[in-house]
Amino acid sequence: MFLVKLLIRNAFRHRLRTLLTILGITVAILAYGLLQTVVTAWYAGVNGSSSTRLISRNAVSLVFSLPLAYQERIRHLEGVTGLTYENWFGGVYITEKNFFPNFAVDAKSYFTIYPEFVLPPEQKRAFLLDRKGCVAGKKLAERFGWKVGDTVSLKGTIYPGTWEFVVRGIYGGADKSTDESQFFFHWDYLNETLKKTIARRADQVGVYVIGLKNPQSAPEIALAVDATFRNSLAETLTETEKAFQLSFVSMTEAIVVAIRIVSFVVIIIIMVVVANTMAMTARERIGEYAIFKALGFTGYHIAGMVFGESLFITLTGGTIGILLTFPVAAKFGEIMGTFFPVFQVERATLTADIVFCGIVGIIAAVFPTWRAVRIKIADGLRRIG
Repeated sequence: MFLVKLLIRNAFRHRLRTLLTILGITVAILAYGLLQTVVTAWYAGVNGSSSTRLISRNAVSLVFSLPLAYQERIRHLEGVTGLTYENWFGGVYITEKNFFPNFAVDAKSYFTIYPEFVLPPEQKRAFLLDRKGCVAGKKLAERFGWKVGDTVSLKGTIYPGTWEFVVRGIYGGADKSTDESQFFFHWDYLNETLKKTIARRADQVGVYVIGLKNPQSAPEIALAVDATFRNSLAETLTETEKAFQLSFVSMTEAIVVAIRIVSFVVIIIIMVVVANTMAMTARERIGEYAIFKALGFTGYHIAGMVFGESLFITLTGGTIGILLTFPVAAKFGEIMGTFFPVFQVERATLTADIVFCGIVGIIAAVFPTWRAVRIKIADGLRRIG
């Protein structure tokens, strides 16, 4: 207890300097935590992908579709336990600013293949019975104030026209990593309309989602699917859901790398700031350290005081920064929910914050400690006053 009181009194001997240093550490840890959370959110789709699902798309590009007739041949492959399909719709709600993912899906099988989308049974039945019905995520419904029974109109971009839907269900996530900002409606509704307007685009799906009995068999089944449709007019490229999601992330890999670099630069900068603070402290107290030595204190005692003070300052600033990360991240996620539907501070980020605080405190105290320990008693006493 005496040692703690001594460290606190020493740390706040120059209150303004110490408070500014703590503030700098707080801002740095807060910035690092937010930047790392952004990176985590960027990979949310990858981290939330299932090992029991394969995605099969057109081998040329995701822009091109696949025939609906492929489903029966895929369904009968050994190791396949379920199959569904979806089309990216790309509809706009009121204005382009109101962006959210919206898909035409096979209503009967989609929520079986994606059990992480939790829909109440009565709402699921209502959705299946209404060809114009739709299901919205909880966050999406809260964002626009939708309730079950409301009518929602989307302006088509890929599929022209105004499309009207009735909200029949609002799904929640099985866990915090589930995206609750998506919008699903009947693929049959889309297909029937296309048959009347653009017949050549009917009976086409964007991707097939394949459920697997054994995740270990994913490579073999992916090869079997692609071999089945080799040399056809629409060859397939089948990959794990994680690989499929990574293909989108790879398009912006340079941005992710830049964010990571900036987050580490922030830590280096604050390390220099703390090191400067401790160097000034050690220089001002050379005479005191000489007196301690004259009283019989060893170099270990002096090193303990310097390291203790440095760690006290960094851990205080780090603790405040970590505590502020949660409300700031929550507000940031609320504002940027369109781009980061899953935005939460991971335990790994908090662990890294604590580790970096310790590393900064230790490294910043190395040179001041070396200088304080090596000072001779006579040389130190000459500097008093």
